[in-house]
Amino acid sequence: MASIRKRGDLQWEARVRKRGQPVQCKTFTTRAKAEAWGKQIESEMDRGVFVSRAEAESTTLAEALERYAVEVSCKKKSGDRERSTITAWRDSRLGRRSLASIRGKDVAQSVRDMETRGLAANSIRIYLALLSHLFNVARTAWGMESLSNPVDLVKGQRPKLPGGRDRRLVDDEYPRLLTSAHTYGGEIGPIITWAIETAMRRGEIAGMRWEHLDRKDRVLLIPETKNGTPRRVPLSVAALSVLDALPRRIDGRVWGMRPDSISQAFERACKAAGIEGLTFHDLRHEATSRLFEKGLNPMEVAAITGHKTMQMLKRYTHLRAEDLVERLG
Repeated sequence: MASIRKRGDLQWEARVRKRGQPVQCKTFTTRAKAEAWGKQIESEMDRGVFVSRAEAESTTLAEALERYAVEVSCKKKSGDRERSTITAWRDSRLGRRSLASIRGKDVAQSVRDMETRGLAANSIRIYLALLSHLFNVARTAWGMESLSNPVDLVKGQRPKLPGGRDRRLVDDEYPRLLTSAHTYGGEIGPIITWAIETAMRRGEIAGMRWEHLDRKDRVLLIPETKNGTPRRVPLSVAALSVLDALPRRIDGRVWGMRPDSISQAFERACKAAGIEGLTFHDLRHEATSRLFEKGLNPMEVAAITGHKTMQMLKRYTHLRAEDLVERLG
């Protein structure tokens, strides 16, 4: 039988002692809650299913996040980007709460708070994904088996993600964009052509090195990709022409621009050309769709773009009905 003793005016301490088990102790605001908890712990011990909640109850979310940053996040490619997400959760109203005390309703309230602040649905998804992974790691790798994942309880209350973007270059946007980019100067003009010819991601383009180019076989090796699998990209004649016009850098890199500077230069080129609603990543959509319009099958396109599944490939493919008319006969 759990022992119950009063501590102060509004605290009741329940203590459970059982041979072969660590002493369990917890404080409540009422005697009834203390007794109910004691009975639950004793029952679990009698049935042999007891798992200590001590660590989960003494570890705050902020403390768990710091451990997650050191042991988990730093090993990810997205580790640097995750730091801001970790900081936001640490500084949130849940940061001082113990892991064991966080419930689904708390996560749901955090989602509503983020929506009120104007965060996009995909940003909220990223926040929830990190929190969910933290709870799973704490439960499976940190010895907190008693934890349940509160994020799993709010699946129906998560903001609906918008449909995939279907923005493609239309009418004379491509020549206008190139003219603007070349007027702007620097590398952004050749990079735009390269992106459309290869369907490569912004980070992959920025990381290109001359040593990875096989000029004879017209293939470029990308040793490190977003999904972790190296791939070899076949190069068109237009793509090779872009490279042939570039000077060789001493540091071995093909481009001097970093991912952020590529996006910034692209935005300025679009603005100068009077083009609205187009992002640099939309060029990957454009390039992927053009590969299909050239007659390549899904497996061939996936080998070039690096998409892992046909579902993901479909999201990046937006064929124009007008371009398919001639193939119908």
